[in-house]
Amino acid sequence: MISRDLAARLAPLLDWTPANGDQFYIPRPEISESTFTIADMVVELIVKNGDSRFHFNGTVEWALDSVESDVVVWMPREEQLRGLLGDAFLSLDRVGGAWVVSGTGPDGAFHTEPRGDACDAYAEALLVALPAGARTGAADVLSR
Repeated sequence: MISRDLAARLAPLLDWTPANGDQFYIPRPEISESTFTIADMVVELIVKNGDSRFHFNGTVEWALDSVESDVVVWMPREEQLRGLLGDAFLSLDRVGGAWVVSGTGPDGAFHTEPRGDACDAYAEALLVALPAGARTGAADVLSR
């Protein structure tokens, strides 16, 4: 799973359209260590008048009924990160006990520093591959 630090660094660069199976956390001290998964039976995505909210069905912890989707931090899965890299992705390699992603970015080919989790290696690669100031439409990339 992607680290919260990298998810937070990627968040301003990604346009996220929430979907079942997506995971997120709420950056509030009292619950920031909890990871939530969108599922129709537990955390339901409700879209009304163009605004999206997450409803916590049957959740008693923290008396949390709902939270605006723009205040949560998406934690993309490995395949989502690889999809977001698109043609910039060259390879994922195991180096000792860590993972390294090779890719192409605005400044040419690169290799990430070894990371203990493949998701973090993909996230680091995405931070390098995205042009400065660019936002990537996750829904567009992931629907290809």
